[in-house]
Amino acid sequence: MKLEIFAKGIGEVCSRTPIVPGRPLRWTIIANPTAGGFTIKSRWKKHLAALNASVEKSKKNPPRMGGAEASNTAKEMDAGDGSLGALGIIPTKGRSHAGEIVKALAEEADSGQEKGREASPFFLIIIAGGDGTSLEALTVLYHLPAVLRTHFAVIRLPMGTGNDGSDAWELDKALDLLIEPAQIEYRKTLILKTSTEKKGPFLAFNILSLGLDAFVTHMTNKMKGSMPGDSYKLWVDIAALFYDRLYKVRPMEIKAFDKGKEVIHIHDKILLTAVGESGHRTYGSHKHILPDDRNVCILKQMPLIKKISFKERFNTGSHAGQPEAMMLNADKAEFHYEYPILAQMDGEAVLLEPEDFPVTITLSGAVIPVLKRIG
Repeated sequence: MKLEIFAKGIGEVCSRTPIVPGRPLRWTIIANPTAGGFTIKSRWKKHLAALNASVEKSKKNPPRMGGAEASNTAKEMDAGDGSLGALGIIPTKGRSHAGEIVKALAEEADSGQEKGREASPFFLIIIAGGDGTSLEALTVLYHLPAVLRTHFAVIRLPMGTGNDGSDAWELDKALDLLIEPAQIEYRKTLILKTSTEKKGPFLAFNILSLGLDAFVTHMTNKMKGSMPGDSYKLWVDIAALFYDRLYKVRPMEIKAFDKGKEVIHIHDKILLTAVGESGHRTYGSHKHILPDDRNVCILKQMPLIKKISFKERFNTGSHAGQPEAMMLNADKAEFHYEYPILAQMDGEAVLLEPEDFPVTITLSGAVIPVLKRIG
């Protein structure tokens, strides 16, 4: 019932959205029904109020010229009585399902172009879930041919627990991108490659990092469902105390480059390195790891008492002014390390072994079509 109510509201907003005027619009809502925005009563109540307000706000816009409706993919992938598909919403059934949906949408979009229609449909992908759902969908979108991606735009609604990769932290602010004048903007992607390529490459669309925070991510995911409350905050506390015992912090060599120029070359004990798609990015439920225009944070090893104080600094971004935190801009970073260490990509963790090094993290060109408000 919640998904049906949600989809009806989103559909009403889409039927009047001014994005890509003059083309028929086909929308698809990829929804994770187990995401906190649907399952936590207080959050659902807040989201429902925001959705209803956005529907009323959208009525100032006229109905779209050229029409707007649910995609054929949504209708065809409905495993029930067809009611959800008709509303354009597809509940995900587990890992990789979001990616399968985007693959099906790509086939639908490609078929529409082959018909040679003068005003071929434009496809709007609405992701209503957490960072994991978004990662799966955007990974498939990233691998589509560039020409095909020009017929898509994606909007990431904050329906998960952390929502650091969403287009806004509040649902009404995200939906404003469909109500107010907006344009398509292409965003970059983070790519982690290992030396042997037996693992990866791995993609991220918000933050890709190595070290202590990846351990927190790994343990949070491992214990998800069995620990009540915000287990991420709990594991931050545990990591501050015990991370060094589980993963020895040894000297790591890091070289970072920006536009081909080396901007830093260090060999030191590093607690974590976080590389963002841009600056002004958060992770771990809005921890301000990249609080300004710089997209890289390298945090040096420090005594336990200092680690405890740094936890609060991440809430405000004040760590950026401390000597233990090196902040810089880079579009490529190389890592040399001789010990196991965890990496995380938008909340998904992987263990890197000594044979995987050297590891590189690079920023791609602008490839992911998102909405950006005009003005």
